[in-house]
Amino acid sequence: MATTIRKSSGNVFRDLGFSPEEAAHLKIRSAFMALLRDLIAQRNLTQTQAADLFGVSQPRISDLVRGKIQRFTIDTLVEMLARVGFRVVPRQGARRRTAELQVS
Repeated sequence: MATTIRKSSGNVFRDLGFSPEEAAHLKIRSAFMALLRDLIAQRNLTQTQAADLFGVSQPRISDLVRGKIQRFTIDTLVEMLARVGFRVVPRQGARRRTAELQVS
């Protein structure tokens, strides 16, 4: 059995066969979801406390924690981040024609 190794595109979703547009959206959404999950863990919040903090329902937090990416838009995730003081700033990469997001 032969093993083929290919260089990654830098976006796991693109490597899995998603269109470039969908892969970009999934990468952004997954990064924001991970940031929110990390914040919940760092603050040791219950799902109810997290729901109050982010201005959503507890079942939405359950979806977030369980990684149900299809249930969240970029806009929704940005709003949740904004409620806890994060700023999302689009930034164009100088070396490649790409856009990055800086969360501060």
